[in-house]
Amino acid sequence: MIAIGCDHGGVNLKKEVINHLQERGFEVKDFGCNGEKCDYPDIAFAVAESVASGESDKGVLICGTGIGMSIAANKVRGIRAAVVTEPTSAGLTKEHNNTNILCMGERIIGTVLAIETLDSWLYSEFMGGRHQQRIDKIAEYEEKH
Repeated sequence: MIAIGCDHGGVNLKKEVINHLQERGFEVKDFGCNGEKCDYPDIAFAVAESVASGESDKGVLICGTGIGMSIAANKVRGIRAAVVTEPTSAGLTKEHNNTNILCMGERIIGTVLAIETLDSWLYSEFMGGRHQQRIDKIAEYEEKH
């Protein structure tokens, strides 16, 4: 399952992303928002907790820039969220950093590029090896703090 959420700055792109994911057979859990003014940390924490707990396999967060969502989501232990604006970086965040939440900004990225970016992230695989050692260091730090 893919958890998805947005604030009022990402409603339109979220709808497009949900449609795209469902057309490709993914189960999607929508954590909001639906157009009303809302605070991005509330949505980011809900999606991140769903991913961190294992309820959802991965997550997608959308706001105006993607930055606020990423900052908030990364406060949840076990989350590796990255803001991306194009497919190459999206794929590399999965391959090298094993990101479990993708963040995008509706004001920054158009729908077509957002879908290409999402697909790059979804279909990339974590490479492990030396990259796993680095993720382990992050997890160890999280456990201590």
